[in-house]
Amino acid sequence: MVTMQAVRGHARGGPESLSYETALRPVPDEGEVLVAVRAAAITPGELDWDATWTDALDGTGRDRTPVVPAKEVSGRVAELGPGVAGLTVGDAVFGLIPFTRDGAAAQYVAVPAGVLAVRPRALDDEAAAALALAGLTAWQGLRDHGGLTEGARVLVHGGGGGVGSLAVQVAVALGASVVATAAARDAGFVRDLGAELVVDYAEERFEDAVEGVDLVFDTVGGQVQDRSWQVLRPGGTLVSIVAPPAAPEGKHGVFFVVEPDRGALGQLARLAAQGRLAPRIDRVVPLSGTAAAYAALEQEHPRGKIVLRVPKGG
Repeated sequence: MVTMQAVRGHARGGPESLSYETALRPVPDEGEVLVAVRAAAITPGELDWDATWTDALDGTGRDRTPVVPAKEVSGRVAELGPGVAGLTVGDAVFGLIPFTRDGAAAQYVAVPAGVLAVRPRALDDEAAAALALAGLTAWQGLRDHGGLTEGARVLVHGGGGGVGSLAVQVAVALGASVVATAAARDAGFVRDLGAELVVDYAEERFEDAVEGVDLVFDTVGGQVQDRSWQVLRPGGTLVSIVAPPAAPEGKHGVFFVVEPDRGALGQLARLAAQGRLAPRIDRVVPLSGTAAAYAALEQEHPRGKIVLRVPKGG
């Protein structure tokens, strides 16, 4: 049996449950690809998700321990399972792994071929891993659920965050005019992404700075979500990744959970290749430091994604 180095959790818990250890290298099944991982990105709250530990999103599934975390992957195709077409061994790929499967905090991971796209040369492995979940969230929220069209006015809450910063870039690339809320320290960064106006949420009420927007992209929730109805035009849409919105009459509210999507990854790759899209990375840490990286997500407020650098396997 061939082994690899991996980070695994043997019992449900937080960062303290994770161990850096030797594990068996997975074998790709029908329709799957074995990826030699070069980088993996991690997400706040991931260790609290039911899907991280079971085979269902809602906690009703069977226990999957020991599990490998980190659902965002970039690497090389190492082996093709039966029935795989459109990819070849050696291809540089990136993607979002389904939440109920083992993740990419390991030297190898077996994933459905349909969740992977070819990595654009404009992005290195760390940037591609950081793009997968946040980029798909931005794309699906704006295009699929928000119906964003060219010329729309968009308000992005949390424009300096990992998802929010990509939402600003995607909206601008699709021809929208963007207003964003952000911390004062991130104002210049968010303006450089293309936002026409950045509101310092600690000093100014966004309701006093903007009105009549077509689409609100909410990464904050709570009172911010509730107050956002005031700035949304009649018939407009609020899309939230935090909590289901209660829409008043004449306006629309959508809550969604991001899904793997090769087609959307291809669109993101195209924008990245054009220099119109780049993820924000807070830091890159070695795979052996995964537990500490998850602890940092809980204890700090990283400015962008935390990415794991994975050593080459045998």
